Amino acid sequence: QVQLVESGGGLVQAGGSLRLSCAASDRTFSSRTMGWFRQAPGKERVFAAAITWSGGSTYYADSVKGRFTISRDNSKNTVYLQMNSLKPEDTAVYYCAAHRNLGFLAGPPKGPWEYGSWGQGTQVTVSS
Repeated sequence: QVQLVESGGGLVQAGGSLRLSCAASDRTFSSRTMGWFRQAPGKERVFAAAITWSGGSTYYADSVKGRFTISRDNSKNTVYLQMNSLKPEDTAVYYCAAHRNLGFLAGPPKGPWEYGSWGQGTQVTVSS
């Protein structure tokens, strides 16, 4: 399993920005699609964003499209989630995840069942 450690969460006012980081301790990082999911209190964990192993393709949930940007630095084994124009409804625990498969994927990697390793999560709270 890939070990993942998230950081960068916190409390921010609506309209503000945060950048989440996820550091991976695994030599296969540069060959894996990485994703960010979020879970609000009392709700299921849902897809937010994903980036393919090369960074050539990115995917976003409709709720964050245009406000969030996922990126990665394979030289640092790190994936990022830049979150701008934050809204109170973005409040959740954010989880970084590593895809089960290496390399090319057949379709958009939006299902949590596709990911085999998860970080511990980082809390993001957006006040109104």
